[in-house]
Amino acid sequence: MFEQVEFWYWLIAGVLMIILEMLLPAAYFLWMGISAFIVGLLLYLIPAMPLLVQVVIFGVLSMVSLIIYKRYKKANPIIKDQPKLNRRGEQYVGRVFTLDEAIVNGIGKVKVDDSSWKVKGVDMPAGMKVRVLSVEGTVFYVEGETLFSE
Repeated sequence: MFEQVEFWYWLIAGVLMIILEMLLPAAYFLWMGISAFIVGLLLYLIPAMPLLVQVVIFGVLSMVSLIIYKRYKKANPIIKDQPKLNRRGEQYVGRVFTLDEAIVNGIGKVKVDDSSWKVKGVDMPAGMKVRVLSVEGTVFYVEGETLFSE
């Protein structure tokens, strides 16, 4: 069956790999599909090319294109317009709020817009201004107004 490989075998393989890439997006099968198209084109231009040479060209093209893609993706990461969209608490780091409930034994509450957030920090009475230092899950780590200057 594989003694005489026709160029369109490689074209069909390329189409199947690109379809597989659409079903399982990982950016691996895309480059293999493109490599299969290139091997098919080369086989069309050089019909006497041995099968071993075709397979080697396919393997080398697949690996080289994948390595180039990975390096490009690492050097040019996707910049999102709202990087903190699913990490809502991080947008509050550095902001100042008024304590809604006193911090007692290291735990209190602050009201932000229409929601209430748990805060951790040194004990302070309600009504004091606090600055959010960091966020862990749904808990703000804060410092009191006497510890910073506005």
